[in-house]
Amino acid sequence: MQQENKDQREELNQNKETISDNTVEMADAVKGADNAEEDLKGGDENGGLVKLQAELAEQKDKYIRLYSEFENFRRRTAKEKIEMISSANETLIKSLLPVADDFERAEKSFKDRNDKELEGFFLIYNKFKKVLEQYGVKVMELGPGSEFNVDVHEAITQIPAPDEKLKGKIVDVVEKGYLQNDKVIRFAKVVVGS
Repeated sequence: MQQENKDQREELNQNKETISDNTVEMADAVKGADNAEEDLKGGDENGGLVKLQAELAEQKDKYIRLYSEFENFRRRTAKEKIEMISSANETLIKSLLPVADDFERAEKSFKDRNDKELEGFFLIYNKFKKVLEQYGVKVMELGPGSEFNVDVHEAITQIPAPDEKLKGKIVDVVEKGYLQNDKVIRFAKVVVGS
């Protein structure tokens, strides 16, 4: 994580240097265009006028290209910054997913009991789920008979389908998959019928 942040800081510093270089080039291009315009006004000869018009057109073209390049760079860095912010918590959330699995297993084992002592457990589990939801984490809704999709599922094994309808479909979900802002952060581990 620290290495990623260091790499991102280095990239931003390089981008800042590129911006300052582009700004100097823009200023030179504008200065050159201004000088060409002044020369154009004072030029007496036709040959000199044509030459100055060509230089002016070249400087304007250079300025427009440089400005366009700078705008593209600005948009790209803004987009990268937004992506970095949105995925900043992804590593932390990935490491918390096994805790969510443990909570679910414990909940299944306590399902039959109705002790007052378990209220605290269920309060903590519900709070944990709400925090995950707050950060855009959703559980992939799967069950036996769902279509197998290699983009979001990981087949860990194939077994003979207990029913003809389950051939090529999910028979069992071994480990739930999770999405964060519609991006897969953990693939669902499933058993597929053959």
